[in-house]
Amino acid sequence: MKTHSLKASEIDKKWHVIDATDLVVGRLASIVAKMLRGKHKPTFTPHMDCGDNIIIVNAEKVALTGKKRTDRRYYWHTGYPGGIKTRTVEQILEGKFPERVMHKAIERMITRNPLGRQQMSNLHIYAGPDHNHAAQKPEVLDVAAMNPKNKRSLA
Repeated sequence: MKTHSLKASEIDKKWHVIDATDLVVGRLASIVAKMLRGKHKPTFTPHMDCGDNIIIVNAEKVALTGKKRTDRRYYWHTGYPGGIKTRTVEQILEGKFPERVMHKAIERMITRNPLGRQQMSNLHIYAGPDHNHAAQKPEVLDVAAMNPKNKRSLA
């Protein structure tokens, strides 16, 4: 029995669109990271970019469980002494680029190397309901129907 290694010419990439309204960030990020990597395909090859292209719309309407909305903080440093800065998830979601919460969650689940950067280029996140990839005819992927825990109910 031989292990089949996929060649670049044999890769078949599909386009998927996901509506992130009321979906839990971490659960959605793990599903998207798996699809970007290509691990959901039987032809998965670890050293090739065999994952699909993913479009996420309504990223500003994602849900977080518990008190993560107010307690989780994102840190960065300006490069100057004493220059550590912080923002909560709530501040980012209400700010100018709310899609960054989803982008960072997925980015931290992908490997940090040239292949990971190539796979992240197949991810397109939009804060609102519109996207400009209609020509690719993306298939709708219903993440909320996969598991009841994926969708956060407000009740």
